[in-house]
Amino acid sequence: MTRLAELLGIDVPIVLGPFGGLSSIELTAAVSAGGGLGSFGLYGYTPERIHDTIARLRDATDRPIAVNLWWPRGDEVAPTDVDLTPVLDATAPLFAAAGAARPDIPAAFLPAVADQLDAVFAARPDALSLVYGVPDAVTVARAREGGIRLVGTATSVAEAVALEDAGVDAVVATGMEAAGHRVSFLRDPAASLVGTFALVPQVVDALSVPVIAAGGIADRRGVAAAFALGAEGVQVGTAFLRTRQSAATAAHRAAIAAAADTDTVLTRAMSGRWARGIPNRAVREIEAAGAIAPFPAQNWLTGVFRAAAAAAGEGELLSLWAGQAAGLARRDDAVEVLAELRAGLPGASG
Repeated sequence: MTRLAELLGIDVPIVLGPFGGLSSIELTAAVSAGGGLGSFGLYGYTPERIHDTIARLRDATDRPIAVNLWWPRGDEVAPTDVDLTPVLDATAPLFAAAGAARPDIPAAFLPAVADQLDAVFAARPDALSLVYGVPDAVTVARAREGGIRLVGTATSVAEAVALEDAGVDAVVATGMEAAGHRVSFLRDPAASLVGTFALVPQVVDALSVPVIAAGGIADRRGVAAAFALGAEGVQVGTAFLRTRQSAATAAHRAAIAAAADTDTVLTRAMSGRWARGIPNRAVREIEAAGAIAPFPAQNWLTGVFRAAAAAAGEGELLSLWAGQAAGLARRDDAVEVLAELRAGLPGASG
């Protein structure tokens, strides 16, 4: 047992990466049932959907669960702030290829974070993880009052220190190798590209709360390395995203299975914020056209054709999020992935 396992009430300090838009009840429950901490990404969820999702997770497992929200950075645009006509015109071929109609601009791109937090605190998951910022004092106090462990996410030592100073219970130190969005908040993501092997020990040295290593961890060797660097837990994304229990499409899982070490890129094409994934037609055409609106407008816009593409099984029009260790994601069953990761924990045999 590490401090992290005791803090979260779990058997093994292995955390499922919270996939915004790709989380599933089945995968979250499988990781929790296996002794780790199943996590579920709530990006874009309305309060009603948050309540329903956490209720379904509680029905699926009696073990600890975590949910994840995106903290506002302050640079998010509203529909009235941006003219999307040029971007919609430039991406028209992608909408046509996906069989999606040109969408009407919504009243809002995202639910209010305050309303999402109210729903989370009312539902009382065991843990709430946050990305893209430092929770305010009111949020920290509400989490403590509700018995909810608060986990922050850092891409630099300075971010990790800011999170601990704010009162979080643990910090995820996420290296540049990780899949999905680069969740930097103190500096531009391009100036915060620190690798896991360099980041984790420096964060460990700077903090007193438990540190969870993330980025490039996909098997027992990565787990062992993370603990050798001083981490007290690991967070794993791509290896679990590859499994049949995730909400990734078959095309997305196949792309991960076929990926080599150099087959991922950092791109703003799909959401307007930097994220790591496997390039495809959508990424190439959007980048070539320079058709990138600010966040979250771009994420909403591409989300329309991505939904249609997912239904059609068309991987060339999806966000194929994956980390640099995708080549190590060789298992399609979450139980097998968890067993492999557990084998790398200190004191494990086999």
